[in-house]
Amino acid sequence: MTPSTSAFDVSSIDALLFDLGRVVIDIDFKRVMQVWMNHAGRVPDNVVASLAQDDVYMQHERGEISDEAFFAHLRQELDLDISPEQFLEGWNAIFVGAMPGIDDLLPRAAKRWPIYAFSNTNPAHVAHFSIAHADLLGHFRDVFLSSSIGMRKPEPESFDHVVAQIGAPAGRILFFDDSLANIDGARTRGLQTVHVTSPTTVAETLKALGV
Repeated sequence: MTPSTSAFDVSSIDALLFDLGRVVIDIDFKRVMQVWMNHAGRVPDNVVASLAQDDVYMQHERGEISDEAFFAHLRQELDLDISPEQFLEGWNAIFVGAMPGIDDLLPRAAKRWPIYAFSNTNPAHVAHFSIAHADLLGHFRDVFLSSSIGMRKPEPESFDHVVAQIGAPAGRILFFDDSLANIDGARTRGLQTVHVTSPTTVAETLKALGV
C-alpha cells in the first residue's frame, strides 16, 4: 500500500531506519544459483531462497558460524562440488545494484533526519557491499549488521538494541523493510513502519514527508 501524505506526522519522526536488501540495495537470489550451477555444470534452480529460513543460515547471519562453515553446509545441502572461490563468487552475485532512485533519496533524507541502516547479513556479504556500495552506505550515521551485533530481525532484542544505539524513542523512528515479519517485529517494539512492497515505496513515502 502506498503511504498517503497523511500516513505520518513529520513532527513525530526523529530518525529514519532502513533495511538494506531490496530497500537500498537490490538483491536477487536467482543470480546466486545461476553462478553456482554454472560452475557445477547443472541446471539452476532457486533452492537458496528456501535455505534462508534454516537454522544454519540464521546462525551465519548472527555471526555464530564462519563463512567457511556456512559454505560447507551449503555444499552438503546442495550437493555442489565447486571451489570456495566459486562459492564466494556466487554468494556475492546476489547484489544487483542500488535500488532505483535511492542514491538521490538518501542524501536528501539525511538533510532532514539522521538516517541509519539495519540489515540481516553475514561477514562475506558485508565485506563485499561495504566496498561495492560505499557511496550509499556513507549517507548513514551508523549501519547495524546482524552478524556484528549477534541478533537478527525480527528478534525483539535486535530492535531494542538498535533503538538504544540510535538514542531516540522507538515511537519516533520510522523503519523501512521489505519483510512483513520484520515490519511486524518492529511494530511490537513501538517503531513506526513502512512495508516496502515495490521499488517506489521509499520514494513515495519520502515524498509524502516532504523530501
